[in-house]
Amino acid sequence: MNTAGKIRSVADAAAWRAGRRGPVVFTNGVFELLHVGHVALLEAARAEGEALVVGVNSDASARRLGKRPGGPLVPEGERARILAALACVDCVVLFDEPTPLALIERLRPDVLVKGADYARDAIVGADEVERWGGRVVRVPLVPGHSTSALLERIRPR
Repeated sequence: MNTAGKIRSVADAAAWRAGRRGPVVFTNGVFELLHVGHVALLEAARAEGEALVVGVNSDASARRLGKRPGGPLVPEGERARILAALACVDCVVLFDEPTPLALIERLRPDVLVKGADYARDAIVGADEVERWGGRVVRVPLVPGHSTSALLERIRPR
C-alpha cells in the first residue's frame, strides 16, 4: 500500500476534512527524528476521534523556531512521508507559518492534541477549538523519549 497519498496541501486537506463525518483530531510538530514518544502521542491522538491530521512544520518554519542551527536534520518531505506511513495518521499537511493557527482555523478540528509538556494556555489554537465546541487534550509524555534526548545519545562522546 502506498501511503504517500495521505500527504495533502492545505487546500486538499480542507476538502478532505469537509468530507469527514466523525470527529477529526489535529496535532502538530516538527517530528525531526521520529521516536517512540511521537508514536505514543500520535496513537493517543488518533484514539480521540475518527481521523487524525498531523500538521508538520516546513523546514523554513522549523528553522524560525530556532530549535536546531541549520534546521531539521531530516527534510520536510521525508518527515511528512514517514508520518504518512503510520497507520494511526490519516492526513499530513506541511505548514510554513510560525504556528499552526491558520491551519487549525482552516481545518476546524473537533479535538486538538498536544503533549502534556505544553501548558493549556501555551497550546496554539486551543481557544479557537474550544470556541467552536471542540476539545483540547494533553497527552502524557513517554519518560526519557525526546528528540533532544535521542540526539544527545547519538552524539560522539
